[in-house]
Amino acid sequence: MGLLEHCLVPEWPAPGNVKALQTTRHGGVSVVPYESLNLGLHVGDVPHAVARNRQLLEPLMPSEPVWLEQVHGTLVANADAAGCRVQADACIARHRGAVCVVMTADCLPVLLCDEDGLVVGAAHAGWRGLCDGVIEATVKEMGVAPQKLLAWLGPAISQQYFEVGSEVRAAFLAHQAQAAEAFIAHGEQGKYHADLYLLARQRLHALGITRIYGGDACTFQQQEQFFSYRRDGVTGRMGTFIWLA
Repeated sequence: MGLLEHCLVPEWPAPGNVKALQTTRHGGVSVVPYESLNLGLHVGDVPHAVARNRQLLEPLMPSEPVWLEQVHGTLVANADAAGCRVQADACIARHRGAVCVVMTADCLPVLLCDEDGLVVGAAHAGWRGLCDGVIEATVKEMGVAPQKLLAWLGPAISQQYFEVGSEVRAAFLAHQAQAAEAFIAHGEQGKYHADLYLLARQRLHALGITRIYGGDACTFQQQEQFFSYRRDGVTGRMGTFIWLA
């Protein structure tokens, strides 16, 4: 079985020259607790295993992806000019063959492309980055009217398993009152279950992006398929890739 058979190909009506790929936890060489396709160098896995896992992806990509050093911020790298280990939480590309990637294990990966197939982007939207505007920053760097953009929401933790404190809810409400719809009070006072997918959709809609796809997985619940930091603590990272062919 080839590695591609272990990956997900986003289902969205992107232009034919827009290529995207979502890895799962399968198809690599890492051992417990990173089994098996861990792509993260920062999680304690053996470096040569991560290097081998990344190498296994090479036949599926036109070039070496721009691996980011993600810090839950809003900086956007440009894959057309950047090298690896750029400190950023999003990436865009206009040149053919330049590969954007974000890594996640509960946080929300967001892919973006324009309807003409001229620019693509990927954003790592954990709650901090999402709240602070990583999607908005990525759209701004893409330089295209938001109405011409399509979005795909990759695997993230679902609301049922994503408990946060009242400070998280307050931070989102400070940006957008509508965000209240994405929080359900839970258990002890000041605790909520947050819907990352809905929060992302709200931000996209506010920008004028209405063609939104994906957003129906749960990294926490689907243990056989996905890594989950909330579930396992020490675990691997998946990659969400996009490029122009």
